[in-house]
Amino acid sequence: MQLFKEDTNINFLAMRKPALLLSALLIIVAIFSLATRGLNLGIDFTGGTLIEVGYQKSAEINEIRGVLEQNGFAEAVVQNFGTSRDVLIRIAPRDGENSAAVSNRVLEILRGQDPQVDLRRVEFVGPQVGEELTNDGGLAMIYALICILIYVALRFEYRFAIGSVAALIHDVIIVLGVFSVLQLNFDLTVLAAILAVIGYSLNDTIVVFDRIRENFRKIRKGSPAEVVNISLNHTLSRTMITSLTTLLVLIALFYFGGELIHGFATALLLGVLIGTYSSIYVASAAALALGISKEDLMPVEKEGADQTDQMP
Repeated sequence: MQLFKEDTNINFLAMRKPALLLSALLIIVAIFSLATRGLNLGIDFTGGTLIEVGYQKSAEINEIRGVLEQNGFAEAVVQNFGTSRDVLIRIAPRDGENSAAVSNRVLEILRGQDPQVDLRRVEFVGPQVGEELTNDGGLAMIYALICILIYVALRFEYRFAIGSVAALIHDVIIVLGVFSVLQLNFDLTVLAAILAVIGYSLNDTIVVFDRIRENFRKIRKGSPAEVVNISLNHTLSRTMITSLTTLLVLIALFYFGGELIHGFATALLLGVLIGTYSSIYVASAAALALGISKEDLMPVEKEGADQTDQMP
């Protein structure tokens, strides 16, 4: 069957079984890595010492990282803060050393490289705060998914709601899995990016679902799989334009945004790619597998509508 000849006619759903196997494999790898290796949590979650210093001229971040690594602070996170002369250093908790001792040692090392280094502030993030952030971050994602499930179920149909939440869980697990496998630093900016991924992926999925619902009502002939395929082709140009323009911005942030938002840009890059894929091969395929049909999406007729139409 070939409808809407002026449009693209890619048979997306012909690849749904290989896509399902790929998704299942990625999720298994992600869960295994998260269970065995965990996430490389940043100081926001683990606690530690935060030191801000100022230089008389532009600071060389790589040199600062190198000298700290040579003196036993290989895990230190060094980044510009505000201007190129302001530097923020994050040190994870160290056994047997308190925050004051760590900050004094770091300042001594830096002044050995440049005597004019100025100490601006020292803050200590306790492990209790880090644990609370971890719990609150996890709860934020769970609450977001529950609210999305309710919203989509009320706006569309419960099969669509299950499909959309399955796609979002799929996206979050795979992004977390990549951070776990590669042991990339996971901090609050990355958590914010994952919540943004949920919103982006949901928006893409809602556009697809809206067209599927519209076509189920308009197209009288054709199986559910054919109608879903037509709908995916109808939204393809919009999906590609949105994804490509978003990726261009994120690539710029990734390469030129600096260390401070590197993790944020990485998570969003992964999320946009995976979210675009999941809108087609997870959300739509899941709704189709759950048995969505034209009858489920037809508007409910009001009682007495026929009698009203027949009145003179």
